[in-house]
Formats: sequence, C-alpha cells, structure tokens
Amino acid sequence: MLLARRGYFAHFSLQRLQLVASVNFLNKEIRKIHRTYDVGALEQCLDIIDSIDGNKIEGGKSKTELCENGEVSECRNSSFYEKTKSFYAGRDSHREVFTISRELDKIATLEDDAVFNILQACIGAKVSFHFIQLLHAKIICCGSSKIPHVCNPLINLYLKNECVDSAVQVFKNMRARDSVSWVAMISGLSRNCHELESIQLYSEMRRLGVYPTPYVFSSILSACTKISLYRVGQQLHALVCKWGFSSQVYVCNSLLSLYSRCGYITSAELVFSEMKQRDKVSYNTLISGFSMHGSVAKSVELFEKMQTESLKPDSVTVASLLGSCASMGNLNKGMQLHSYAIKAGICVDIIIEGSLLDLYVKCSDVKTAHKLFLAMQTDNVVLWNMMLVAYGQLGDLHESFNLFSRMQIKGLKPNQYTYPSILRTCTSVGELDLGQQVHTQAIKTGFQPNVYVCSVLIDMYAKNGELETAIKILRRLNEDDLVSWTAMISGYTQHDMFAEAIKLFEEMQERGIQSDNIGLASAISACAGIQALKQGRQIHSQSIVSGFSSDISVGNALVCLYARCGCIQEAHLTFEKMHSRDNVTWNGLISGFAQSGNHEEAMKVFTNMTRAGEEANMYTYGSAISAAANLAHVKLGKQIHGRTVQTGHNSETEVCNVLVTLYAKCGCLNDAKRVFIEMPQKNEISWNSMITGYSQHGHGRKAIELFDDMNILELKRNHITYIGVLTACSHVGLVEEGLSYFKSMSEQHGLVPKQEHYACVVDILGRAGQLSRAKAFVQSMPIKPDAMIWRTFLSACTVHKNREFGEVAAKHLLELEPDHSATYVLMSNMYAVTGEWDHRDRTRLLMRDRGVKKEAGRSWIEVRNTVHAFFVGDRLHPLVDEIYNYLDELTKKVAAIGYVPDQSCLWNEVELRQKDPTAQIHSERLAVAFGLLSLPDIIPLHVMKNLRVCNDCHNWIKFISKVVDRPIIVRDAYRFHHFQDGSCSCKDYCLALGYTVGEKEHSRNWKAGGASATRTTLAAASHLRFLSFHLPTSPHKQEREIMTSRRERSSRITEDEINDLILKLHPLLPDSSSRCNTKVSATKILKETCNYLKKLHKEVDDLSERLSQLLASGNVDEDTIRALLRR
Repeated sequence: MLLARRGYFAHFSLQRLQLVASVNFLNKEIRKIHRTYDVGALEQCLDIIDSIDGNKIEGGKSKTELCENGEVSECRNSSFYEKTKSFYAGRDSHREVFTISRELDKIATLEDDAVFNILQACIGAKVSFHFIQLLHAKIICCGSSKIPHVCNPLINLYLKNECVDSAVQVFKNMRARDSVSWVAMISGLSRNCHELESIQLYSEMRRLGVYPTPYVFSSILSACTKISLYRVGQQLHALVCKWGFSSQVYVCNSLLSLYSRCGYITSAELVFSEMKQRDKVSYNTLISGFSMHGSVAKSVELFEKMQTESLKPDSVTVASLLGSCASMGNLNKGMQLHSYAIKAGICVDIIIEGSLLDLYVKCSDVKTAHKLFLAMQTDNVVLWNMMLVAYGQLGDLHESFNLFSRMQIKGLKPNQYTYPSILRTCTSVGELDLGQQVHTQAIKTGFQPNVYVCSVLIDMYAKNGELETAIKILRRLNEDDLVSWTAMISGYTQHDMFAEAIKLFEEMQERGIQSDNIGLASAISACAGIQALKQGRQIHSQSIVSGFSSDISVGNALVCLYARCGCIQEAHLTFEKMHSRDNVTWNGLISGFAQSGNHEEAMKVFTNMTRAGEEANMYTYGSAISAAANLAHVKLGKQIHGRTVQTGHNSETEVCNVLVTLYAKCGCLNDAKRVFIEMPQKNEISWNSMITGYSQHGHGRKAIELFDDMNILELKRNHITYIGVLTACSHVGLVEEGLSYFKSMSEQHGLVPKQEHYACVVDILGRAGQLSRAKAFVQSMPIKPDAMIWRTFLSACTVHKNREFGEVAAKHLLELEPDHSATYVLMSNMYAVTGEWDHRDRTRLLMRDRGVKKEAGRSWIEVRNTVHAFFVGDRLHPLVDEIYNYLDELTKKVAAIGYVPDQSCLWNEVELRQKDPTAQIHSERLAVAFGLLSLPDIIPLHVMKNLRVCNDCHNWIKFISKVVDRPIIVRDAYRFHHFQDGSCSCKDYCLALGYTVGEKEHSRNWKAGGASATRTTLAAASHLRFLSFHLPTSPHKQEREIMTSRRERSSRITEDEINDLILKLHPLLPDSSSRCNTKVSATKILKETCNYLKKLHKEVDDLSERLSQLLASGNVDEDTIRALLRR
C-alpha cells in the first residue's frame, strides 16, 4: 500500500524501485490499488512496475519473451522519437505524459540517441520528478545509465527540477565524464544556490586535469558573483586570460557582473573597454552596475553609447536606469526614460511598469504613480503591492486599506509581500487594532507561518508595546530569522526593557544567528540604557569581527554607550574613528554625556558641533539645554534659547519642555512660566515640567491649580504628574488634599502608585508632624517599603525629635542600604537635635568604621561667566581673605538683629573649632559672601548646592537677605529657597527634610521636564572652573582691585558730605514750622542709607549727582527723596 500512496512517487528512489522483486507481490499491489484508488494511480504504478528489471505483468512473461514472440515490436523508427520530442516541447499534462510512457512500454530496447532525444525533449518541457525517475529507471533497464551521452542531459533534467542529490548521484556513477558533464554539474549547482559546491567541483575538475571550457569559466564566475568571492573571481580572471577565453563575450559578461556587483566598478569598466565585441547583456550588466552604485550620469552615457552601436535597449536596460534614478531620487531623468519607453513600445512590459511605479513611489510622486497604476489595468500582485508601499510611505491608511480591499474584490489574492506592506502602514500610524485585523486575515489565508509576514508582525506588536504578543510570534517561528529576532530586540530597547533585549541578543548568538548592523546597534543601545559597559564592550568586539564596526548606526550606538557610561576618552575615540557622522552621532555624544552627569563635556561637544557647521535639530538643542539646566547655567541656556529662535526650533514642543525645565532649575520661574504660556502646543511633559517647577520653588498652590487645569482640559496624567502635585502638597502643608490626590491616582485614573508616590505621602504626613499616621501608612503599604520611604520617615522623625520612631526607620535603612551615607547623617542629626551627643558620636564612629563617606558639600556661584565652587571651610580661593573678612562683618550684623547659631547643625568637635574657627563654615555661606562682594546690588544672588541647606545656614541666609536688602536664591538638592526681607519661600516648612525623597529620588522628580536631571557635580580639586564655552574672564588681580577700590570709595562718604546735603534740603522746605522736623527726618534717611552706599562703586557718584539735581529743581518732599534713595 505504501507504493500507491499519493505523493509517494515524489520521494521514491531508484534503489527502492530496483529492490521490488516478486511478480506475485506486484500483482497483489495492483489489485489493492485498483480497489482503493483511481485509474490514474493504477497507471502510474503500472508504469513504474513495468520499468523494474524489464518485467511485464501479463502472464508472468518478460519483455524479452514478448519481443521474441513478436508481441511487442522493437521501435527503431526515429520519427517516433522526433514525434516524442515535439510532443514534450509543447505539453505539460500528466495524462499526456503517461500516454507517452505507455507507448514506451511497447519498446523493448532504446538506442542511446533515442534516449538522448527524449531527455532533451523533457528538458524543454515541464515534467514531474516521479516521471524523471520513471525515465531514469527505463534508462537503467536499457543499460545506458552510465554513458555520458545519456547522463549529461539526465543531469540537466534533474538539476532543472532542483533534484540536486539525484544529479550528483548520476554524476558519480558515470563511467567517464566529458567537459559537458562538468559544465552541466557546475552550472547546475550554481543555479540551485550551491555556489560553494560548484567551486569545489571546479577545483576537483582542475585536479583531475580536465581541460576547462569557456562555459565552465562563465558558470564558476557566476557562482563567485552570487556569494561575492571577489578574490577567487580575480584568480579566475587571470586563468581566463591565460587560456585565451577573454575574447568570449559571455565570459566577459560574467566578469562584468562579478566586478560590478562586488563593488569594483572601475575594474568592470576596464573589462568592458577591452571587450572586442559587446552585446546587450554587456551593456545591461555595466549599466546595472552603475545604477547600483548611484552613477546615474555614467548609466545614461552608456545608454546613449549603446544606441550608437546599433544595439536597441530592451526592457532590462531601461529598468536598470529607472532603478538608478529611483534610488538617487532623480525624477527628471526618470521621466525622460519614461518617455523613451513609450516611444520604444516597451512601456507595457511588466518589468518597465514595475520600475516606473518604483521610480514615482521613491520620488514621492504618489499622484503620478496612482495615475500610472490606473492606466496599467494589470492584475499583477507585485504592482498592487508597490502602490500599497507608496500609500504606506505617506501614512495614508485610508487609501492603503481601500486599495487592499479593491485588490481582493478583483480576485487577486494577497501574497507574502502584500500583508507586510499593509501591516507596516498600520505600524507607522499607530493603528494596532487595524493591524490585528490584517493579522487575523493572514492567519485565515495561511500566511501566519511565513517568515516575512511574521517579522513585520513582530515589529508592529513590539513598537506598539505588545511585547508579549511579539515574543509569542517569535517563539512559534519554524526557522531562525534574523529580521524577526532583530525586530524583537529593537522593540525591547525602544520600551526601555534593556535587560530583556540583551538576554534575547545573547540567545540569538547561542542559536548561531549572526547579527547584522541593526541588531548590533539595538543591543549596544540596550547596554547603554542600563550602563552595562562590560557587555557593551563585548558586543563592540563582535561588531569588529563581523565587519560592522564602521557602520554609522553601530558607531552611533557605541558613542552613546561610552558617553552614558562616563567613558569620556573612549567616547571621543569612537567618535573620531567614525568615517561619517550625522545628527544622531552628535546627539548621542551630547545626550550621553548629559545623562551620565558630564554636563561640561556635553556643552563642549555642542560647541564643537556648532563650530563645525553641523546643523542642530530639536534633539540636539534638547540635550544641550538639558546640560545647561543641570549646570544651572542660565546664561548659557539663554544663548542656546536664542539660537533656537534663530533656527526656528523654539516652537518645537520638545525644545520648549526643556526650556521650561531650564528656567525652573535656574530659579527663573517667571521665564519658565512665559515659555510655558507661549508654547504653541503642550503635552503631558509640558504640564509636568511647570507643575514640578512651581513645586520646587515653593509655589504649591499654583502647582495644584495647574494640576486642576489639566483635569478641566481632560489631559492625561501620568506618574510624574502626581509626583509633582504630591510634592506641592507636601511643601505647603496640604495634608488632606495630598491624600485625596493620592487616592484618585489609582481609583480615577488607573495608575498604580510607585515607591516615589508612597514616599511623597509619607513626606506630607511627616512634615505635618503626624508621625503615627505616617508610620501606620508605611506599614499598610501593599508593596515593601524601600530605602527612600524609610529615609523620608527618618527625616520627619529628625524634625520632630521623635527618637523612638526614628530608630525604627534607621534599623530598616541599615538593613536595606548599609553603605548609604545619608542614613548615618540623618541618624546623627536626629541624636543632635535631641541632645544625645554620645549617640551621635557613636553613629559617626560607626560610619567611619564601615568605610562610609559622606559626600562633600559643595556650593557654587557664577560671577562674570566663571563658576566659582566652594567647600566646607574652603581656604583655597584666591580671594579667601576678602571673603572671610566680609563674612565676619555679615555675621556680626545678623547677630545684632537676632541671629543665633544652631549648635545642633555643627559637629561636636570643640578642639577642631578652637584650632580653626573657619573649619565648620559651610560652603553656601562662602558662596553668598563672595557673591555679595562681586556682583552689583541690582542682581539677585543665585547659589547652587549639591546637598540640602542645613537649618543654621538657612536661618543665617534669611537674616543676611534682610541686612543687605537683597534677594538671594539658593537651590539645594531638593528645592529652591527664595530669601528676601528676612523670610524664605519655604516658610521654614522644609527644614531638615532635605532627604525626604533622597538625592536619587530628587533627580527623578526633576526629570518631569523630559530632560535628564542628574545632580550637578564639580570636581573636588577645582575651585575656579573656567568652562571652555565661557567668555574671557577678568583675572583675580583685577577682582582684588575692584573690591579694594569699592571699599576706598565707599569710605569717602563723610559726615561733612551728609551735612552739606541736609543744608541743601533746608531752603526747599515749604515753611519754617516744618523745616526742623523735616531736617531731622532727612538726616535719619541719609544716615540709614550710608551703609548701603558704602557697597556701591559707580552708583555712588551718580546717585549724589542726581540728588543734587533733584534738590536744585525744587518742590521735593520726603516721599520723593525716600523713593529715589530706595531705588
């Protein structure tokens, strides 16, 4: 029964046929087939059985006996074979094939020439594999199975039907092989994608001393071309010249194809110029080579030369030129070729139609492409697919689906390229629902297992965030497809699932799938996302081995990797080694440095980019402004803002978002508000940036109002939005409102709270002093509290001096983060405020024993385009004497109006303070004193600090702002403090809670603006930072002269001058009765103003002169004088 199963004959071997022996068994099989299957199956079985050992089933007589009895006459008539040959040349019916096979059964023996003619006829016809086996069996029976004259066409017949193994078996069994045998085998292997085997067979032929023919060289050169074996092709070229075959046109054509397709177009031109004869194939091959390399002008020149040699260009020629114009976007030249095709009458050729559509689609002339498509009236699915691609490029989903529907109504079935085209359109416009419908249809029509369709499906689901569905499709693939795996890795990377992307890349490598440039770039980007430097370097090595290290996408990913990991030298080295760079390269370097905290390096790269004449885009400006924001360099940020106005990028939403963050971080809240109001379009990040800005500046009410506006406008809120509004409630003490917002987060908007949100709620309760309620909240959390939450609770315990709860929080913190310095600092502060100095000392000792080091406090201020940094007790600044002297003056003044130092904020080390009283002066005091000395009084001070401002310094700066009558803005690690007239914008509500969200979590809050918000850090050894992008600065000597001159000039205002001014006021008073009191008031005014005038330089003389002019003018009252002096 196995013999008669349908489809069995396609795999039935000749050896199996020759093993069938028993006539009785065959008769039984025939009877079974006759009862079970149709007559056609019976005929096939009879034909095959009849070919076994020459046996006939009738009465058990053999063919030989039948021939001897005259029952079957030997057919020696060659006309039969001619008739057979012509029959095979024009027919393809299995019924007719079996008819011929039955005619052959009447022939007892076949001559070799007859077999040759039959085989040649079969080569020209379309015959099935099992019929070839039947014919081969007949040849074996006739004893001609090893004769070259018969085996050569049999090899061609097998190879034409892609039966490589059978052809190889026939070739091996041949008694002798001639040149035709070798040519048939070598060319057939090359045609059937066995290029390496064909080259090995050529080497075997040469080893046996067989003389190569031009056809052998042509075939083997074609094999080298397919697998890009340029060096082997060069060696063959030398042999071609040696054997004298360089004059053969078809050999030269193969050489042209080799050189042009391998990228050596100059060598191809040389071969072409030396050809004595050329045909259309010669011209078409070289034109195609020029087209592949973008040489449109040379392609057209060769096209014109071809016509001068009386060679009429055919559809292949014009199609190659059209392809070149399409790839280069040369629409005008393409339209000229279109006109030629119409005149030449080849426009209706399917190749030309496809090339013309491709031209107009790639040149974005979809309107002309649509007209051309309608004029074609074709039922070719390929052309319909091209139009689907065209509409997909435009993102026109409506027209794409309209065409997709019309195609099926017309009776055309979508193929493996149709579904990917429409799916890509769904992906580009983000229509996942429609894409899922197409996916369903692909399953129904049987294209779900297709690799090409699956790769696009994976890409669609991955880009739309349906990563579980995408990975399921990947796991169900029957074969390992590089494109599918790469799409999945890219999807993980795009959705910040970097660990999964790296794991999948490693699995791909284990499966033996060699990654391409896209896969390598995606894997390196994933390593950059989680700063996996070691794995990134390994993939870098793989890219070098695989030859993709020079690829621009791989180079961009490597630059970003090293920049984000803080490897400045490696990032610059990789950048310099890149042969070509684009905006992505520069952006990767700038954003990488910005995100790794190397903001100065980021600004240097941005400066170099502008100097190099590279055009920046919105991503470049976004990264540069973000770096300026993290440097708190508002002047530089404004310069970049001005450049965005010049280039027209200031209206981009992404740029406006980082501008809002810039101004908010630099203390310019009004500028941030102005940018926000003037934005043409706002997204969630815009609102988050402004809410966070208000929150960090202490304007909690305004932040909440903005949050409510989002609700009115029905804007989507995300996790960052709620961090901003909860922080605002915390800063202004809105406990119930904050809890209400936290509750609505999950109940109304379906957002699952994260650790940061729980920390904000603990902060709200802790600031309000509701420690028991905060502790109960932490214990009832559905997730395990992390260190951030316990640190927030410990901060609250420190403020409210609750040692019992504080020690509980400290215990959890020491278990979670035993090496985090903030835990020990908070514990120390808690014991200090409760007066338990022994416990505080033990905490400090424990910290030292465990090798935990507290981050050094640093404060910095910008003066005349130079950033000056200060540390605790810093005495390395060039103007140290002036700073400390002025600091002493300020301290005495604030002490006179009620300032009392908070001893709990100082280390309990009396000996150290006695040896050096300045050792415990915090960095922010030094920065404030230096700013007051160096900057004009009309400019508010902007001081930045990497840690929080302690209670004592906070109070000290409040008193200073009152004494100097000047606004002072301090940005610490948590928020902004606006000091003015002896008060702070925080209303003293934030004291000692600088670690509420922690340094790390604070950075997350600042990311609401969409920019990287790593805390600004300056090198410990640097006290004067001269940034490369700053303007030239004044030397320190000049600064000393300016301040010395200022003090000298202020001391010139004497009592005599004051009396002179009073005498000038006296005659201007309205009557004598009020003169005395007015004189006393004026004297008081001038004397109180004297201290203020001492700090002025040029303004002193100007003010004196204006006072004199005003007094001389008359009609001046006391209010006018006060207003002038106050100004």
